Amino acid sequence: MSLADELTRLDELRTRGVLSDEEFQRAKARLLDASAPPSDIPAVAAVNRLRRSRGDRWIGGVCGGIAVITGVAAWVWRLTFALLACLGGSGVLLYLLLWIFVPEDR
Repeated sequence: MSLADELTRLDELRTRGVLSDEEFQRAKARLLDASAPPSDIPAVAAVNRLRRSRGDRWIGGVCGGIAVITGVAAWVWRLTFALLACLGGSGVLLYLLLWIFVPEDR
């Protein structure tokens, strides 16, 4: 059921007297909050804040940038990428992709 259908259904319930105006407003606000854009989701907001670090960098600043948004120390991320690099090279590929596509901090 689309958002417009849900709002129409709520309005019909209010018109018939099943919902009071106050209940209608609360239900409408709940529906509109549920249809919020994905940028309001904390994980999406964190990914959008991801920037390569200028101060905490060894190679490209990727681990320093990830450390800022996750709250985990940069050395843990460096160790993780090194372990992934030893286990098939996926750490190198992932690091290079992040280095290319993640913008640098201002």
